Amino acid sequence: MPQAFVLFNVGSGSEDQVLNDTKKIEGVQEVYVSYGVYDLLVRIKADSMDELKELVTHRLRTINNVRSTLTLILTED
Repeated sequence: MPQAFVLFNVGSGSEDQVLNDTKKIEGVQEVYVSYGVYDLLVRIKADSMDELKELVTHRLRTINNVRSTLTLILTED
């Protein structure tokens, strides 16, 4: 199962709103607030790479107040 970490930059003061909206999305495994360059760290899982792409592109990146994301796709040894 493909997994990834998605790092979010969000609008100032909207961390809680984006965190709560993100938690409602199927495929989201964990969500953390982060202090530094990125505001949120999200771990996601999908059944296929196509579903992972759909999750990031059409579900996560379209949440209100998400300014940018960086996706780190995980591999297994």
